[in-house]
Amino acid sequence: MKTPLLLLCLAGLPLAGCAVGPDYAAPTLQLPTAWSSDRHSRPKPPALSRWWRNLKDPLLDELIADAVGGNLDVAAAKARIREARATRQQAVGALFPTITGSGSATGNRTAASSTGGFDVSPATYGQYQAGFDASWELDLFGANRRAVEAATYGVDAADDDLRATLLTLVGDVASYYIDARGYQARAALARRTAASQRQTAALTERKLAAGSASAVDSEKANALAASTEATIPTYEASYQQQVHRLGVLLGRDPTALAASLAKTAPIPAPTLPLPKGIPADVLTLRPDVRKAERQLAQYTAKIGQAEAALYPDVSLSGSVSTTALKLGDLGKTSTIGWSIGPSVSVPIFNGGKLQAAIEIAQAQRDEYHVAWRSAVLSALEDVENAIVNLSQERRRIVSLADSAKRYGEAARLSRALYETGSNTFLDVLDAERSQFSAEDSLLASRANVAKYYVALAKALGGGWDGEIDVRKPEVVDVGTGPHLSQSR
Repeated sequence: MKTPLLLLCLAGLPLAGCAVGPDYAAPTLQLPTAWSSDRHSRPKPPALSRWWRNLKDPLLDELIADAVGGNLDVAAAKARIREARATRQQAVGALFPTITGSGSATGNRTAASSTGGFDVSPATYGQYQAGFDASWELDLFGANRRAVEAATYGVDAADDDLRATLLTLVGDVASYYIDARGYQARAALARRTAASQRQTAALTERKLAAGSASAVDSEKANALAASTEATIPTYEASYQQQVHRLGVLLGRDPTALAASLAKTAPIPAPTLPLPKGIPADVLTLRPDVRKAERQLAQYTAKIGQAEAALYPDVSLSGSVSTTALKLGDLGKTSTIGWSIGPSVSVPIFNGGKLQAAIEIAQAQRDEYHVAWRSAVLSALEDVENAIVNLSQERRRIVSLADSAKRYGEAARLSRALYETGSNTFLDVLDAERSQFSAEDSLLASRANVAKYYVALAKALGGGWDGEIDVRKPEVVDVGTGPHLSQSR
């Protein structure tokens, strides 16, 4: 035992007390000074508040707001906050004295007896007793205060867990909505293209009847149209899956949004660029990183809680009781007794159990330190990947737009020349197939640009920054007072 510290704590004021174990210090990590895309330019502060509004889709804005209020993962995160707050209150309660009251009433009867030649008749009398007991753990070495410290960090971690859940939710709603609109647009393109290819097939059949085309050309034309039509069920199934997922994310049944999303709308197009700030911003903006740091602080405090068990535990206890033969005499003409005094519990031998508890706490602290570093590095990786994906997809979409335009013109010219007999049907077939493929890829790329924008906003820490009421429980109990149990 560390004698100087022990003597100092015993001599100090009980209310102030001492604390053992390490005091928490926020960890540091060497970070890049700029993102890879900003190394040759001056970075702008991140602008992440309601970033989804940059997609300019009012229905998406409405869905996100509804999801925040109805999502079940958010509801569970709210419950975890209430749990953490109650845990902290429980820990705070250990800092205060505990007082319990007691009372008793007994009926007594003495038996008949004969003493010294005198007969004593039986007698009946009552005895009443009331009192209270009080005890107070002085917490000289800070075990309870470390418990409060750990619980406070736990509340912070629960708050950040809710924010991380909201960040994921907002990003998921936006991504699934973009996918839904993407598949919707691709299915519509497939229908238009198949209809056009059916017209080409009808033209081929007329030319076959006139003797200016072969049966092979007619079969190939119809086969191409059928092949395009075959993509429609696939896109429709994917579209329905996104709609179902959105319904569940909003806390509703999977088909709840079928009607509201049935009307075709364009794929959301984000306003670019999105200011990214600097890598150090993720330490404060990413709720999962903040949560990991708070958990590290929480488990650092638990080391002190474990170390305090090695030191004496000093408590004050006292009691007051009163006894009377009549209930109305309690506190008046009754007998009154009291006791007060300290008690000390000193660990002498425990087979190394207390030291093992400290080592467990230290190992847990190390685990959460590694988890924090991992969270930071993962956050940096997420941002860099999103930057690269968005940048490259924007370059890709320029080429795809040019490709789709040129293939569209080639298909128009091929059909026109085929109608006049100046071109072979193979050229028409190849042009129409290439046109559909290019336009389909262009639509998919537009959806990817929007989703990579969402991924970048998420990676930077952009989530729901509005107020969230966590006080309302999911289940409201009624009739919780004393009653006959009816459990089954």
